[in-house]
Amino acid sequence: MLAMGSEEWELYPSSYIGSQVIEYRPVSEDSDDDQNGDVAVSLDAVLPDDLLEKVLSFLPVASIIRSGSVCKRWHEIVHAQRHAWSKMVPQKPWYFMFTCSEDAVSGFAYDPSLRKWYGFDFPCIEKSNWSTSSSAGLVCLMDSENRRRILVCNPITKDWKRLLDAPGGKTADYSALAFSVDRSSHHYTVAVARSNQVPSEYYQWEFTIHLYESVSGSWVTPFTGVLLGWRGGDECVICDGILYYLVYSTGVLVNNNEHRHCLVMYDLTARPNHTSLMSMAIPVPCALTCGRLMNLSGKLVLVGGIGKQDRPGIIKGIGIWELHNKEWCEVARMPHKFFQGFGEFDDVFASCGADDLIYIQSYGSPALLTFEINHKSWKWSVKSPVSKRFPLQLFTGFSFEPRLDIAL
Repeated sequence: MLAMGSEEWELYPSSYIGSQVIEYRPVSEDSDDDQNGDVAVSLDAVLPDDLLEKVLSFLPVASIIRSGSVCKRWHEIVHAQRHAWSKMVPQKPWYFMFTCSEDAVSGFAYDPSLRKWYGFDFPCIEKSNWSTSSSAGLVCLMDSENRRRILVCNPITKDWKRLLDAPGGKTADYSALAFSVDRSSHHYTVAVARSNQVPSEYYQWEFTIHLYESVSGSWVTPFTGVLLGWRGGDECVICDGILYYLVYSTGVLVNNNEHRHCLVMYDLTARPNHTSLMSMAIPVPCALTCGRLMNLSGKLVLVGGIGKQDRPGIIKGIGIWELHNKEWCEVARMPHKFFQGFGEFDDVFASCGADDLIYIQSYGSPALLTFEINHKSWKWSVKSPVSKRFPLQLFTGFSFEPRLDIAL
């Protein structure tokens, strides 16, 4: 069953979002054409299914699914997983925003193409603190209370499945999730990176990578090692066959002049059993309060909170960098007026994206800012229908590509 066929996809009134309403006047029954004896014929009545699919494929996803309510024929075309949907006009990623609570997760999805919010019940996610990673229309989720429990879903079709339990224990000191889908074959890879402190050794942290391939339907553990003076975190991403993982200094064996974050890499194709990750580590471009990694059209992008020079743990702005040949190239810095627009901005924040669009959200506010990397343009989203009801209420979210053609 398609998600947008349900009641929660009711659009907010145009007066709420400030969009223009266009009224179409019906053709008069006694028009000149009727007087001349011409008979009106519905266009879709003469179009074969493949041509009608082609016409619909040029619409945004939200419009395609709403068109399934026109008639029985259109409903069957929209809901059938046909080849035409793989040739759709590229869709900008949506952003699913929800509030952090112990209740069932429900929130709103933002469509940047139509600049509209939709009421949205995300399939299979149960808690707001679950780890998420998305790629090419699918979203991978990891249970925060049982790190072995991994699920994959298509948020638009609400199709989902639970994978075989991941290796290792149900808990870890730090866990990170990365997900990558092949756009042509729709095969996918799940990476779970775990970091646990070695007992009685504060500066030693065990680091393990577990991989799941949809082709084989099984897990492997290609790498286990120990990090000295560095620990893992919750941030990793797969980009061009490489797993990038952000690690954090424990304050031991690190010079005072060095930054407290570093990027390590692991080749998912070669899968070396023994390699020194830190010997190939890439320092972050400046002192960061936090960092968010994302794959934008095959390019590794870092969105980070820039720390003050004298107090690196206090955020003073946000920067965006792209990795080229193991060197960071600055793409943009958030203008101060947008930084101030969030109100009180936390040192740690949410940021994600796909294609050329980046989303940035403060955990303490439902305000959502977008950045188009190709045009270097910043823009606020339409006001979110999520409201702040008490001072300490927190918000979070993640992005995903709306796709009809990706099945599990």
